[in-house]
Amino acid sequence: MIKANSTNFENQQILEMSCGLSYAVELLKGRWKVNIIWNLLHEVNRYGLIKRSIPGISEKMLTQRLKDLEQDGLIIRKDFKTIPPHVEYYLSESGKALVPVLHKLCEWGTAVRPKTSLVVR
Repeated sequence: MIKANSTNFENQQILEMSCGLSYAVELLKGRWKVNIIWNLLHEVNRYGLIKRSIPGISEKMLTQRLKDLEQDGLIIRKDFKTIPPHVEYYLSESGKALVPVLHKLCEWGTAVRPKTSLVVR
């Protein structure tokens, strides 16, 4: 986390405001966000289904990322106001616009995987 009064933070803000690519990367930054969007694209839209479809994600992290994506305007949360709770998630128009980009990114990642090395830090 960058301190809000640091030069690094200010530089990041300037980049996000002036460069669409930097803004997009910042919006999708964070473990699991892209995986959640990918699952919603494939009609996995209930909390339990999403949890089962993403191995390794904790309940806390899934809940947080769903809230983040909703606040960012990439997904829509529909609460049916029932007991037991019934909530479904859908891609918003902005989220749907991301679909072709994710498909291309997936193709690119598959193609470059054998030629590159990813160092986990």
